[in-house]
Amino acid sequence: MTGTALSGRKYKAYPEYQNSDIDWLRKIPNYWQTIPLRLILDTRKGVAFKSNDFTSSGIRVVKASDIKKLTINSSEVYLPTNYISIYPKAILRKGDIILSTVGSNPDVKNSAVGQIGVVPEHLDGALLNQNTVVFEPKEDKIHREFLFKVIQMNGYRDHLDLNAHGTANQSSLSISDMLNFYIPIPPKNEQQKIASFLDHETAKIDTLIAKQEKLIELLKEKRQAVISHAVTKGLNPNAPMRDSGVEWLGEVPEHWLIGSLRWKVSISSGEGLSSNLVEKNKTELKKIPVIGGNGVMGFSESSNTHKTAIAIGRVGALCGNVHLINYISWITDNALKISSWDGFDENYLISLLKAANLNNLASTTAQPLITGEQIKSLIVVIPPLKEQIKINLKLTKIVNLFDKLEKRSKDGINLLKERKTALISAAVTGKIDVRNWKVGGS
Repeated sequence: MTGTALSGRKYKAYPEYQNSDIDWLRKIPNYWQTIPLRLILDTRKGVAFKSNDFTSSGIRVVKASDIKKLTINSSEVYLPTNYISIYPKAILRKGDIILSTVGSNPDVKNSAVGQIGVVPEHLDGALLNQNTVVFEPKEDKIHREFLFKVIQMNGYRDHLDLNAHGTANQSSLSISDMLNFYIPIPPKNEQQKIASFLDHETAKIDTLIAKQEKLIELLKEKRQAVISHAVTKGLNPNAPMRDSGVEWLGEVPEHWLIGSLRWKVSISSGEGLSSNLVEKNKTELKKIPVIGGNGVMGFSESSNTHKTAIAIGRVGALCGNVHLINYISWITDNALKISSWDGFDENYLISLLKAANLNNLASTTAQPLITGEQIKSLIVVIPPLKEQIKINLKLTKIVNLFDKLEKRSKDGINLLKERKTALISAAVTGKIDVRNWKVGGS
């Protein structure tokens, strides 16, 4: 067998292989075995704690939604300390491998269902909530580190996706389905070698991914800064300026008007729409986009606008999101709707509203909220219409450039993630031989 290439790098294959008699796995090294997960690990289910038992302090709780990107996020949910003695099987320890058994959508790959995490040190002693399961390896058969890599491989992820079932809004996995999967097993010393190799190599890939993600954040910040400068200062660096008297505007061109949006726009809340009238996917009957706080959220047969409007997220985490809606749609009560404006080009107005960071207007309660009155009270600049259009043309070119740079970084991240999963899958299934691998070696 020839070597396996991963992103241009050559890895050696094992000298001899045997048929595994498993369709997705095919051949494995001739001395490896295959064995179902149910025979090499024990499981512990999370506990269905009552919501009125949760407190603001005590023992931290780990929920299914906390399991993200191979680790566990810390949510501010607690239970009384005496629950430790009441639910000993729910106690988590550092290094425990947890999987979620529910997800938001069975049709979306990498949704919450089947997400994997390892309990970090600061959550040692936390209690595990429902819709989760701990995979506890039988140490005489499989190393914990090797098991963690195995359940990340493509074959197992495809198995979970195939067995997830449920509605359009939620999917779930049974523990028996999760365990009804044959994996390749090398000798234990080789398992540790493979895990060490993957720890080292995937850490390098993760570092590259993190750098690209940081670059994307910097590009977003730079793009917003450029937009904000253009819509509040104009394109002429030599234009005479004056103090606007408004903190978020600062100095503005002397010939620009300054005023309240109250006299320039007509704004109202969107209209409520029953959830049973909204579908996630477009059908022949339901083909009218339903607009929420973050753009299109589904489709319906009904519409409540037949002309250009500006939708602004008004509640929750989507407060302040701004979208131009220039097609027949239904704007829900999760958004505010600007239906008319005077003295503004709509594209300039949208850029201006984005520059105003409307989310800063939101209430700081548990459920952030922006009102139409707050938007109308905003003091803004009003350049001559011809100048607004010139600013739009310039910004279109600049934004397109930023979009290309961001897409390039996202494509790079996707390629790195593909390489990572391919490398894991190749190593744990014996497609590449890393027995002689050493840190710093080839």
